[in-house]
Amino acid sequence: MARTAKKAKAVTITTTEMAADENVLSIAEATADAAAALPAPESIAAETATTTGSGVEMLIPLDRLKRSPRNARKTPHSNETIETYAASIAAKGILQNLVVEPEHDPDGQPTGFYFVTIGEGRRLAQMLRAKRKEIGKTEPIRCVIDTVNDPFEISLDENVTRSDLLPADQFEAFRELAEQRGWGAEEIAARFGVTAHVVKQRLRLGAVSPKLIQVYRDGGLTLEQLMAFAVTDDHARQEQVYDGLGYNREAYIIRRELTRFHVPANDRKAIFVGAEAYIDAGGTILRDLFTGDRGGYFEDAALLDQLVLEKLQSTASEVQEAEGWRWVETFIDYPHAHGLRRVYPQPVERSEEDLAARAEAQEEFDRLTAEWEARDEDLPPDVDQRFAELEAEIERLDGLRHAYDPEEIAIAGAFVSLAHDGTARVERGFIRPEDEKPKPEADSGEDGETVIDGVRVNADGEVIEDAEGQGHGESCDSGGQAQEEEEGDAGQAVSDLLTRDLTAHRTLGLRLALGEQPEIALIAVTHALAAQTFYRGMEAHVLEIRPASAYLASHADGVEDTAPAKLLSDRHAGWAGDMPQNIAELWGFIASLDPASLMALFAHCASLTVNVVKQPWENKPQAQTTGNRLATALALDMRQHWTPSVRSYLGRVTKAHILAAVREVVGEEPAERISGMKKLQMAEAAEQLLAATEWLPPLLRTERPALLASQGDGLADAEASDGAPSGDGDPAEAVELGDGPKDVHAQEDGMDDAPVFSEAAE
Repeated sequence: MARTAKKAKAVTITTTEMAADENVLSIAEATADAAAALPAPESIAAETATTTGSGVEMLIPLDRLKRSPRNARKTPHSNETIETYAASIAAKGILQNLVVEPEHDPDGQPTGFYFVTIGEGRRLAQMLRAKRKEIGKTEPIRCVIDTVNDPFEISLDENVTRSDLLPADQFEAFRELAEQRGWGAEEIAARFGVTAHVVKQRLRLGAVSPKLIQVYRDGGLTLEQLMAFAVTDDHARQEQVYDGLGYNREAYIIRRELTRFHVPANDRKAIFVGAEAYIDAGGTILRDLFTGDRGGYFEDAALLDQLVLEKLQSTASEVQEAEGWRWVETFIDYPHAHGLRRVYPQPVERSEEDLAARAEAQEEFDRLTAEWEARDEDLPPDVDQRFAELEAEIERLDGLRHAYDPEEIAIAGAFVSLAHDGTARVERGFIRPEDEKPKPEADSGEDGETVIDGVRVNADGEVIEDAEGQGHGESCDSGGQAQEEEEGDAGQAVSDLLTRDLTAHRTLGLRLALGEQPEIALIAVTHALAAQTFYRGMEAHVLEIRPASAYLASHADGVEDTAPAKLLSDRHAGWAGDMPQNIAELWGFIASLDPASLMALFAHCASLTVNVVKQPWENKPQAQTTGNRLATALALDMRQHWTPSVRSYLGRVTKAHILAAVREVVGEEPAERISGMKKLQMAEAAEQLLAATEWLPPLLRTERPALLASQGDGLADAEASDGAPSGDGDPAEAVELGDGPKDVHAQEDGMDDAPVFSEAAE
């Protein structure tokens, strides 16, 4: 077969040893001699063959190429890699020749097929394109026939002795294509066989400050850190954050600093306004292409606050117009009443029409429920919609059982604020001091004196006594003998001194009697708590019990907006609605309650005074111990109210704490799997691992009641048989408690077993 020399130069490769031996042929010479003896396939024209430094370059039909059994790559190419090659070849052709060797039959005769020693991925890409009808099965493929080098060695050499393009060079090259050639992410992706998202990521990295790119090239930044800087395209801000970094340069810290003044898309403000309204108002959203940013970051926090207030004001106007309040104010954060007195809706009689409508809606609801429960099948959309309408109507009619007094609405107002879930929160019934109804004026005496309940008070509010300092109505002469008094009026009040004397004796008698009648003591204590809990500024209680309720929002941001806080607020509002408007009627109301309701009101008032917040400067170990015992007595299960998340716990502790939590409930293997991650990624992975475990940190766990631990293995066996968790018998073991056991006793320090809670208490 004749060969044409289309290439003027043949590259001769020699080594030092080869140069020393004149009898050693060059690779080019050896390849040329070997190629001369090879039969060419009939379909390949003679003029397509060219001698090169490593063999004979020929165009070989695609269907004559096979995978070489001596290819060093044993792991097959992934489908993604083949797709990448196919896209690149479709855009630019095959840029690097395949290296092949001829196949021989058992007799040593050429078969006309060729094994692909180098370029198997490109062969598979062309096969994929042929399958998609983009090219024919006999598409000519430019190959180099190498019969001199060992196929296995050159296959290995191809994959070992290579240097990938530095990522920084790739990022900047992609950016250059976009800026100079005007190619978009989709076009670049099509030409290089990657996804548009990957292109956008690389373009974003290419837009990082050149100063930081050079730091990355010099090894001063990792790729993960560089990706964190790419969250914004503000070079000045990037460099400012870089210059301010300390020893801790983890990616999540860089990202946090760059987005410090932005608002995450999952923030309640962003949810309330919505991305579309924010963008329409001229706002921009920053996207982090390298993490799950949950919708990005709203860059203009001031604009977002403005939009929130405008939308809240719209809601406030609707509430005021529909309900008639004297005033309605808007705040982003609930102002917690600003110290104003609050009134609540009171029970009212519903009209006959409302009662009839309530009964009709309930009847239809019950009928539909019975009908579809019997069918045991999924509800059709129209039936499901009807159920929702009936539930809403029943809820609306039930809400008519309580209403605000129209006179109170005329002087009271409401606050409209933003709830934790991104919805509008409306709190009603607040009365400003200037809108309070004026109190009856006291009788005025001479010289600015005022008589209140028979007692003379001067302009400064001080009680006026007689010249001898004994109070009006009683005095002594210089010898200490009582002076004769005028006959006076039997209806006149006795002196202050005598009043204090008599009431002191009465107080002593009440103390003695109250201590002997626990049922009345419960009423009195409940009255004292309720009078101060539900009625502000009114001294109507006689027990000197002062309930204090710590403001938890000052210790934990957002705690007042959680679901448990909403439940507590609803419970309080329910009791407040039942309280009589006149505090003078409070004793009668409490005394008329049935035992269960009385205990419930007492428990609610007492619950508001609980405070186990641990301050760093406080040293109250006994108080914390009591709080632990209270939790044990209540069988408190914090799993119902709290879950471990990046925001609530995992992102605020060390990596060691995160791994310890995962190791404790999930196992050693998952902990090892995430141990090499960065802090933020580890916290996010741990959140997923702990989601279904109901794990709690030690500070939220409830101690096992002492009696359970003292019962030993017998109790453990009993618990195991009931499907309950068994302990190891350690009284101090902290475990998560769900339903508490009945008739349990706790061992107190220096005390006999005392009942903690009983079946009746439950």
